[in-house]
Amino acid sequence: MTRYAMVIDTIRCVGCADCVIACQTENDVPLGFARDWIVQITNGVYGDLRLEIQSQRCNHCTDTPCVRTCPTGASHVAEGGIVLVNHDECIGCQACITSCPYDARYVHPEGYVDKCTFCHHRTTKGENPACVDVCPTYAMTFGDLDDKNSEVNKLLTTRRNKTIIPEAGTEPNVFFLD
Repeated sequence: MTRYAMVIDTIRCVGCADCVIACQTENDVPLGFARDWIVQITNGVYGDLRLEIQSQRCNHCTDTPCVRTCPTGASHVAEGGIVLVNHDECIGCQACITSCPYDARYVHPEGYVDKCTFCHHRTTKGENPACVDVCPTYAMTFGDLDDKNSEVNKLLTTRRNKTIIPEAGTEPNVFFLD
């Protein structure tokens, strides 16, 4: 079985936003909207501060509140655990937006909800998501969590890592390396 995940190295990430631009271009995201974005977080106390840069997106959770709350089944989990929205079935009710603790969805100008798909059209062909391929600092890694020899597994077993909002209980599949 395959279970896709993304690992983002917050030490390597410089916040250039190449990932955001690649996503917008690859997926024809309308101007003013984004499937991924850059967040800067300051940790510590005065005199001992650390800036952490995170490229954030849908976390393609294992426990998916967005899928559970979708009244039409438009939000669903595809092979590999990738969470998708079928635009033809989406009625734009925004229940999935309300239930997502990561604020990772938006209403497309055409009326359906849209979000990161881990570039499903690429990953089904064995390619990386566009954001991973363009990262100039190689801060992003994509792969199969169920493959013990995958690069994502190697990174997660050798580096300290975290997810965002773990208290939400969604079991996200986007991990951040410290």
